This record gives sequence, C-alpha cells and structure tokens, in this order.
Amino acid sequence: MPGEYPLRAGTAVSGGHIDSAAKAAGKPRRRAGRMALAAGTALGWLLPVGSAVAAGSAAPLSAVDVIQFAVVSGVMGAALLSAIFLIRERGRTAAENVELRSRLADVNAALQRSESMLNLREQRVVVWSADNRKPELVGSLPSESGAPEDRAGFLAFGRWLAPRSAAALERAIAALRETGTAFDLAVETQIGTPLEVQGRKNAAHVMARFASLSDVQRGSARLKIENQRLSADHDILLGLMNALPMPFWLRMADGQLKWVNRAYADAVEATDGEAAVREGKEFLGGQSREAIADQHRSNPVFTQTLSTVIGGDRHMFAVTDFAAADGSAGLASDVSAIEAVREEYGRTVRSHADTLDQLNTAVATFDADQKLRSFNQAFQKLWGLDAAFLNSAPENALLLDRLRAEGTIAEQPEWRRWKENLLSAYRAVEPQEHWWHLPDGKTIRVVANPQPKGGVTWVFENLTEKIDLESRYQTAVRVQGETIDNLAEGVAVFGPDGRLRLSNPAFAALWRLQQSDLRPQMHVSLIRDLCERSAKDSPWPGFVAAVTGFDEERRDRHGQTELTGGAVLRFAVIHLPNGQVMITFVDITDSVNVERALKDKNEALLKADHLKNEFVQHVSYELRSPLTNIIGFTELLSLPATGPLTGKQREYLEHIGSSSSVLLTIVNDILDLATVDAGIMQLDISEVEVGRAIAAAAELVADRLEEHAIRLVVEAAGAPRSFHGDETRIRQILYNLLSNAANYAPENSTVTLACRHVAAGVEFSVHDDGPGMAPDVLETVFKRFEPRANGGRRRGAGLGLSIVKSFVELHGGMVRIETGENRGTTVICTFPDMPSGMREAAE
Repeated sequence: MPGEYPLRAGTAVSGGHIDSAAKAAGKPRRRAGRMALAAGTALGWLLPVGSAVAAGSAAPLSAVDVIQFAVVSGVMGAALLSAIFLIRERGRTAAENVELRSRLADVNAALQRSESMLNLREQRVVVWSADNRKPELVGSLPSESGAPEDRAGFLAFGRWLAPRSAAALERAIAALRETGTAFDLAVETQIGTPLEVQGRKNAAHVMARFASLSDVQRGSARLKIENQRLSADHDILLGLMNALPMPFWLRMADGQLKWVNRAYADAVEATDGEAAVREGKEFLGGQSREAIADQHRSNPVFTQTLSTVIGGDRHMFAVTDFAAADGSAGLASDVSAIEAVREEYGRTVRSHADTLDQLNTAVATFDADQKLRSFNQAFQKLWGLDAAFLNSAPENALLLDRLRAEGTIAEQPEWRRWKENLLSAYRAVEPQEHWWHLPDGKTIRVVANPQPKGGVTWVFENLTEKIDLESRYQTAVRVQGETIDNLAEGVAVFGPDGRLRLSNPAFAALWRLQQSDLRPQMHVSLIRDLCERSAKDSPWPGFVAAVTGFDEERRDRHGQTELTGGAVLRFAVIHLPNGQVMITFVDITDSVNVERALKDKNEALLKADHLKNEFVQHVSYELRSPLTNIIGFTELLSLPATGPLTGKQREYLEHIGSSSSVLLTIVNDILDLATVDAGIMQLDISEVEVGRAIAAAAELVADRLEEHAIRLVVEAAGAPRSFHGDETRIRQILYNLLSNAANYAPENSTVTLACRHVAAGVEFSVHDDGPGMAPDVLETVFKRFEPRANGGRRRGAGLGLSIVKSFVELHGGMVRIETGENRGTTVICTFPDMPSGMREAAE
C-alpha cells in the first residue's frame, strides 16, 4: 500500500525525473491490461457457445462447453473486479502524491526560514556530515568580529582566533567528532572580540555554532576567558611549586594548612600533600610558627633562618613567608650545607693565619669596612706597632696616619691624595702594586690584593737589597729627556719646588724663546715673565699657581691661548707623581682657522635658513587666503543652482578643485612646520584609540591604494587599546606614512601597517616593498623641500616625512627607518605611553 511507505511516496524530484508514485501506479495498469487481454480471449471462446445457444437445439451443448463457459465467466468477473480496484488505488496514490508535494514545499519553506533566522542572529554554523564530506557553512558573523567570510579562511581557526582559543577549539571539535562530547566555549579573536561556540552531535551530523555576543554577554565571555587563563596560570604555578625540591605551603586566614607541595610532604613523612594537609602535619616547630606570626603583625614579609628536624637530623632552612588578608604562603630552602661550609671556612682561615705567622713577608687583611682583621708577626715587626693597637681592629686610614705620625713612612707632598689613591684598592677588581721608599732607606713593594667580599689583603715585601732605585731613576730621566726633546709638542716639567726640571726645544720655539733663556732649575715665575710678552691673554698665572701648589685641588686641566702673532696654542696641565707638574703645548693655529671658517659658514647658513623660514611662513599665510577662495568658488560652481556645465567644464572644474586641495595641503603642512619651528605648536593630548586612528588613516588613503591595486594589511594583534597623544596629529602621521608607502609600493603589492606595544611605549611601523633607499637618500630623507622620486610615482613637496618626524618628536617619541636595496622600506615611529608634557602637568 502507498500509505505504508510515506517516505518513498514523497521523494518527488523536479527536472524531468519520473515520480516514484507514478512508477508504483504503473504496475496495476499493466496488470489490468493483461486481465483485459484474458477477458478478450474468453469472449472469443464464448462466441461459438453463444451462437450454438442462439441456434436452439440444432447443436446441443456438451459438458465441456458448459465448463469452459463457466470458467470464462468467472475469469471475466475477476478481471472486472481487479480493474475497478486498480482504478480506485490509482486515485488514492495520486492524492497521496499531492499531499507529499505539499509537505515537501512546507519543509523547504521551513528550511529557508531557519536559514534566515540564523543570518538574523549574527551566527555561523559549521556542519560535518556522517560520510566525512566537506563541512557546510550556514550564516555569517559581523565583520567587526574579525572572523573571515571565506570558507577556507574561516575553517583555519588559528589564523583569526587567539592562539589559546584556537587550540582549545581544535581540541573540543576533535573530541566532539570522535567521542560525541558536547562543548560550550568562549573564544577570543585576534582583535580581542569574544565569541560563543557551541558544539553538538546527532546521529547524522556534527555541528559547531559560532555566535556573536551582546555587550553584556561579551563582558561575561571576557570574564570566562580570563578565568580560563587564570586557572591555567594557577595550575602552572602549583605544578612548578610541586616540582620544587624546597618545601612550599599555603595557609588560610586562620593559619590552617591549605595546600603543600611534594617536598613538604616528604619532609613531614606524609604519603602526599593532601594527606599532610588533612592530618595537619607542620613542617616548622611551634616556636618558629609563633615567631612568624609575630613578625606578620608588623610586616607581611618574614625572612629568617630557622631550624627544624627532618628525618631525625636537624637542618637549617632559610624561610620566607608572605602574609595577606586571606592567608599566607611560605617557602623554605635548606641551607644546612652552607652553614657547614661556613664553619669549615672559619677553620681554614685560622689555619691560614697560623701558616702566615711563619712567613717573613708581612701580610695584613682588612675587611670591606677597611678594618684590620688579621695580620702575621712579620707585619707587626716591620712597622713596630704594639699588639694591643693591632688587636683593636683599627681602620686602614688610621693605621696609615699613625705610621706617618711616627715617621715610619715617607712624607708625601699631597698626603690626602696619596692616601686616597692607596685606599682605592678597596674599589678595584685587580691587584695594585706600589713602591714605598721608607725614611730608614728601605724600599718596600706593596701589593694590594682585593678579596671577593670587598676586603683587601696587603702584602709588604722588603726589596731594599735587590734594587738600586736611584740608578733606575736616573736612567729613566735620561730616556725621558731624549724622548721629549724629539717631540713636536712643547713640554716643560716643574718640580715640587716650582723649578724647571726639563724642557724640550719645541717649548722654546712655540713661545719664541732662545734656548739660552731657559736654564735648569729656573723658577716658574721667571719663565712666566719671558712668555707673557708673546701672549694676548696670558695663562701663565694659572700655571704658576698649579706648579707652586697654591692650587689646592691640583686637578688636571686643558685650555688654549692665542699669541700676539696670531698663533693659537692648546695647553694641558698634568700633575705628575712626587708633586711634579708637566705643562704641554700644541700649535693648533690651522685647526682654529678652519674652525672659525666653519663657524662663519654655519652662521651664514643659519641666517639663510631663518630667512627662508620667514619667507615660507609669510608666503604660506598669503597663499592660504586666495586658495580658500579658489576652493570655495570651485565648489560653488559645481553646485546645480549655479547653472549647467558642459562635460569639459566640469572636468576642468574637478582638476581645479583637486589641485587647489593639494596646494592647500602643502600650505597647511608648511604652516605646521613653521609653528613647530617657532615653538608654539600645542598638542591636544587625549586618549587615542589605536584601532580608530588606524581605520581613519586607512580610509583617507584607500583611494590611492585602490588606484594601484595595493592591498593594505593591518597587524594590530599586539597593539594596546589606547594611549595618550594628539589624535589629530597621530592620524596625520599615519596618513603621511601610508601615502609615502603608496607612492613607492609596486603595483599589486602589499603595504603593511603594524602596531605593537614595546617597552618604550607604542610602536607604529609602515612597510612597503618598494626599491628602498640609498644611503645618500637616507641621510636627507627628513630634510624639508628635498623631494626625491627614487622610484616613486609622483614627486611631492618633500614635507611628508619632515612633518612625521616633527610631530613624533613633539610627543617625545622618535622615528627611524629600516631600508635596503631591493628589500623595501619600513618607517618606525615610537610614541611613549604618556607624552612628557602631560606627565609634567600630572606631577
């Protein structure tokens, strides 16, 4: 019966295919035909019989004829009944087909309504069938969500979802398809828009629904995502603490254990951390815990070395415990080995002291506070000091003062400086060596060896019998004299008594003196009288003060002086050991003349630049008013109310308007630069939304990019939501950078605008695949009115990058360019999170 197979009866297909119900109805018709044929045959048999009956008894009927007649009559009756039944069944099948077509139309309408509802709710559904065909996509998401519209891009979740969200979604979909595990996730796109994703599976399909959220739902989704992140970070931290070999614990506000790691459980001999918490096993003793609690009443951080028993042995632990309002956390590090090493170190020091007492070389050790901590018997014997004074741990400076007072060491011309130089060993990292000539004729080699903890070990070695210092000194003087005599630099060395020790011929030549005028042991005041005749502004009074010691600071200094003949000398006053002073002179006349010429040229250039700026500013203001009038009248002529225009006139009018707008832009740029140069540019600092500023700049340059089939790619995944700056100037900077990139980018290429947060603030970068900049172009790229085509499509006024640099520096940022031949150009602008002017106002 057709009613028993409703699904088969309803599978009607348009386009010329045969209806299954019609096929089913064809079978009774064929059976009816066969029955009619049988009835016709029976009638053929009946005709002779009928003829015989009509003839009367002329031919009597036999029994066989009667049987045949009866059979044929029965067959004809059955055929008639079958025909009537088939006609009724055909009518019923046709009615059922009409009903099924109506139901199919209703189902198609319901399907269309469902798809419309999916599109209205701003959601997208991905459906996987059971036969593993390609998934189907239904609906769409809003463009501001960051989800791509194309099929391949949407199914590549890692390209438009945040990494953590993409990984979680991939795992959830895999579990849904393999095991049928349903899921409800809140994911985040790379631009920070949250979405809701639900996954379900039935007998025939697997579905994942992506839905856009309202403002309230977005807030809830962000909280859910943040909760997922915090939960993951919490698990990571607990995992790290559990892996540490140091006991770690968390306590509740009432002091009860909340969580401990594996090292804590091992220390208290518990099976695991949960058992230790459940049984309340404490790592530290009661007295130590009371000390921690007392410390927390005044300071949330407790740091101290405490002892406890672990495995039957007492150990020392460096305990750090932090208390907050809702509980506390602590960490203990075993320092027992360190304490053992400290004790061993003490024994080693005592052993070394016993060994040093057996040496003939004097050794003394001072700590970081410059106090005497140890010495051997040779040290006490060398300086003849009493043991009581040495055992009182005197400071190194006090020890030197006592040796000076007792006349044990030689008197120094500059005692304070000599002592400070000697004690600088406490700040050095390398050993220092000194030679002391004692009043009793001894020569001591002194070695200061810095110690790792800040102290110094002094070693005093008596070398009197080995070295003849006087012979070496004379040899050194002769070598020094021969060297100085062949120098082109004038040199004069004066002793502590102010008398000339040596000089070279260059000194006399520079000061126009005869060699006979300079005599050994000549006092500096006499030399001053000879030299002042050749100097315009004599520096010799200062030389005399430095040589004779009236200059208390005795600092090296440099300067220059001019002679009466026009020569310029550069001098240097250098203080030598043993109170001697060396004065050197170099003829720098040629260098000074060149420097003066350069200064004059620079002043002329500055003056010309000032005149240029005044001229440009004046002309810019004078041009701005007529340009505004031209633009206004051009717009007025283009209005329908002014009158009809021919096509040529309207084309010319559009050229006038566009050219006037370009010229007005150049004039405005010149005025902005003039305002910056005058120091009167004021920034309107406010909170700048990064996304809105990028979108505004991209919209302004969209026509130029579209004209040359250049694609703009914005990479702002690492960008902050906002920062402080002048939004108008930020947009102007981004527009100039994009315009410059559009001018040099090849046809059908890509310009990339990126923004990210760096340590210095917010960094914008614009990259194009143009020819790059040569080094000579890179040096002048920020100069004004120096446009260089360099492969660009148009030649501008040369102000774009100058304005960018000026405005970025006004914000307290900086601009740099990364370029190279055949690798494009990237202009990078770095802005601080808050401009310096705003920070000062806030303070």
